[in-house]
Amino acid sequence: MSDFHASYPGYAATSRLDELRATEYSYLDAGGHVYLDYTGAGLAAQSQLTAHLTRLRSGCFGNPHSENPTSSASTTLLEEARGAVLRHFNTTAEDYAVIFTPNATGACRLVAEAYPFRHRSRLVLTADNHNSVNGIREFAKAGGARVAYVGLTSELRISEADLFAALGRGHGSRPGLFCYPAQSNFSGVQHPLDWVRSAQAVGYDVLLDAAAFVPANRLDLSAVRPDFVAISWYKMFGFPTGVGCLMARRDALARLRRPWFSGGTIWGVSVQGGWHRLLENEGAFEDGTPNFLAIPDVTEGLRWISDIGIELIHQRVGYLTAWLLDCLPKLRHSSGAPLVRLYGPATGAARGGTVALNFFDPAGRLVDERTVGRDASAAGISLRTGCFCNPGAAEYAFRLTRRILSGPWWVAALGGQRLLRKELSTVDDYLDLIGLPTGGAVRVSFGLASTLADVESFLDFAERTYRDRQPDLSDLAPRLHC
Repeated sequence: MSDFHASYPGYAATSRLDELRATEYSYLDAGGHVYLDYTGAGLAAQSQLTAHLTRLRSGCFGNPHSENPTSSASTTLLEEARGAVLRHFNTTAEDYAVIFTPNATGACRLVAEAYPFRHRSRLVLTADNHNSVNGIREFAKAGGARVAYVGLTSELRISEADLFAALGRGHGSRPGLFCYPAQSNFSGVQHPLDWVRSAQAVGYDVLLDAAAFVPANRLDLSAVRPDFVAISWYKMFGFPTGVGCLMARRDALARLRRPWFSGGTIWGVSVQGGWHRLLENEGAFEDGTPNFLAIPDVTEGLRWISDIGIELIHQRVGYLTAWLLDCLPKLRHSSGAPLVRLYGPATGAARGGTVALNFFDPAGRLVDERTVGRDASAAGISLRTGCFCNPGAAEYAFRLTRRILSGPWWVAALGGQRLLRKELSTVDDYLDLIGLPTGGAVRVSFGLASTLADVESFLDFAERTYRDRQPDLSDLAPRLHC
């Protein structure tokens, strides 16, 4: 630890987070938890839970789609939450609409189903994207748009030259939608926010997936102005779950055309007349009854983050990530063979608090990530294994080429679909087919309540468990779909 403090003397200035760990997040140490899955979900502070219970006990709240007293009480809290979101991201209701969704996936779906994809328009995606963004391509194809992916480098970054070529490629093509993550949920790579303005300058709308970025980074929407931003609140501050958000520029929102209507989204509809009229504000995109007992907790969560300071969280996460990256390459077997392979950048520059890796035995054979998940769980460590719903980053990390992934085991079928020549009943069958020894990586991620002790616990676990150990591949559960 002395080496850590000498290398990162600024860490001492983040000591308030150690105090909060001992009070607001005391349940971690009381339960013997080493929590290293903040990219999967943040953790709730005790004060957030207390505020939730106090609010429910102090009033009566009803379905907001009315003007009775309990409905009005809920509506007031929902509008307060919208205001808190706008203030946190330094923008206004005149510029951005705040649309509450079940999660970031729901935010992406709203854009996907309503975006005006048409013949010869383009959807440009980075290979590094969550499946919630990858799925937009199905709506684009259905609308006749062209879909283009921009590949990754050996560090799992994206070449700006390749990106700009993709944005401009295609004689006779029309610009359309460009989607990318501010921070990779696989590798922690932070892609430049300047790309938003660059893509807009050549006619594209931009969907920025900020779910992995905003828990430990400032996103200022007065400086960076994506057309659409997808956010998941539980990833930011743990509670409530089941609430996400789409922030949409007003001018971009006006270009969307919803393919259906539902309760709460219209001001008028006729069964016999066969007509309907959507609301002219964000309510047109909030299907059904909003989660009116949980959405007000977004206000409390943002107050909690504001009181701590997002910059302080950013510094803490940066120091711990850099230290882990310093230490992992030094882990060696007695033979000198490396214990760990890292995916993505080897330093903390332009990356967030997410680190993907695999362990290797003394002979250089990969330790199945299922084994690591089982061993970590037995040690009280919560981490994640798999490809983390980001198959593109995984394919590039494991050096899987297009030729391998679209090989002769596929056959063409009608309707532009492709079918397998043989039936695959498990993920293991697929991995065997493409020659991959594992279904994914091990992911460690840091957040608000992370401490140096968490890093040291993981490093100790890694060395104690896998140094000079031959992997035990018996009695393993089937791989989980990613």
